Amino acid sequence: MTSPLTVSPPSQERWSPRLWGTLLVLCAAMFLDALDVSMVGVALPSIGADLGLSTSTLQWIVSGYILGYGGLLLLGGRAADLLGRRRVFLIALAVFALASLLGGLVDSGPLLIASRFIKGLSAAFTAPAGLSIITTTFKEGPQRNRALSIYTTCAATGFSMGLVLSGLLTELSWRWTMLLPAPIALIALVVGLRMIPHSARDDARGGYDLPGAVTGTAAMLLLVFTVVEAPAAGWTSARTLLSFLASAVLLAAFVAIERRSASPLLRLGVLRSGSQVRAQLGAAAFFGSYVAFQFIVTQYMQSLLGWSALQTALAFLPAGLLVALSSTGIGALVDRFGTPRVIATGFALLVVSYAIFLQVDLTPRYAAVILPAMLLLGAACALTFPSLNIQATTGVADEEQGMVSGLLNTSVQVGGALFLAVVTAVITAGGAEGGSKQEVLDSFRPGLAVVTAIAVAGLLITLTGLRRRRTDRPTIVVASSAPAPAAEGRAEPVAVRD
Repeated sequence: MTSPLTVSPPSQERWSPRLWGTLLVLCAAMFLDALDVSMVGVALPSIGADLGLSTSTLQWIVSGYILGYGGLLLLGGRAADLLGRRRVFLIALAVFALASLLGGLVDSGPLLIASRFIKGLSAAFTAPAGLSIITTTFKEGPQRNRALSIYTTCAATGFSMGLVLSGLLTELSWRWTMLLPAPIALIALVVGLRMIPHSARDDARGGYDLPGAVTGTAAMLLLVFTVVEAPAAGWTSARTLLSFLASAVLLAAFVAIERRSASPLLRLGVLRSGSQVRAQLGAAAFFGSYVAFQFIVTQYMQSLLGWSALQTALAFLPAGLLVALSSTGIGALVDRFGTPRVIATGFALLVVSYAIFLQVDLTPRYAAVILPAMLLLGAACALTFPSLNIQATTGVADEEQGMVSGLLNTSVQVGGALFLAVVTAVITAGGAEGGSKQEVLDSFRPGLAVVTAIAVAGLLITLTGLRRRRTDRPTIVVASSAPAPAAEGRAEPVAVRD
């Protein structure tokens, strides 16, 4: 199930213009996904004032996107394998552009939330389809590692640029923050129609896994919804506990269906690979800690230091610039050292970054505390996120790349929603809302400690992979006759067994 461009030139040769064009289109889509997530946060106060929305309603402008995105990623990934990656990617990109246009023109809160849900839904299809197009177009090894490092760097760059652009555009109108992705998505769509290669579809001889699709999607939608609503409803409330129980029942039903399905939405055998499990857990810990950290830092800078939205965005800019400047070098590091060492280094830098920020007080100390923390954060993002993508997709059959890509993005989104909700609950438990600035800052510190602990957990998970590489012969569990890596993130062929 390979694309016509899978027979890529040797790594020492230059990529063709069509290869570059394909990669740029996919990078543009990932850039837009990340841009959209970060841009809307700064615009929320203006949206609330203009449309007369309450704080609880404003939350759903963010949560609606997360719900559509996190809830449908598994379905989006498998749809790319079954229906064709190019087709799924381009249709979803067109929907994303239309939803962006709608979001900038609506004049009511419910319509705006609906447009955000539709954008999240479309991103749930573009993200796994785009990643699987890369992994089936670029040959496993140095070429794919380089492409993935560029691709994932665009996500981090989009997130950082979104903070800056939202600070600028919100000064004009919040509607510009909603409209900006539309023309970029349309340009990417036009170029993608010419550049992205056609991909073969899975023959699905066992039929389409409709029961798995229904139970899996329902389980993820309910889980993300419950996590998002838990801080407001109460973590121990009957509503929250029953929702978690219903999610668990649906997940159990999903697992039972997948074990018996001839054409499963998620082939559970991929999770027998230790490297795959570590990549999924690492992605959840990495993104979850980062999203929670950004939430705390934004509140600290704007509420306690009195910085403007633009000043806050510029404070994050060094991290984004460091990620952007390192885009082409991470693939070479992975080729030389393997993904476990690179990921472990990234997590170690992440822990140090968060620990440094614990020193903040009510007096801004940008050069001594904030800047070093941001630079380390940027280095950590540059090392960790591309390497996690490489580790998750290495040694996986072409016809299952969409499935694994959807699983990885699900881990990212669920990790972000879950850990942000946990950290928010920890901060709220401090009971400092409406108190003095020092009391509010004191309530932030336990949240920062939890963020640091999440990063430490990610580091420990990665270190188990380093230990296993020294003592055990790794087992890569894939359903493919293609060569599989002898070590995580390497391109040395070994026998593959299911």
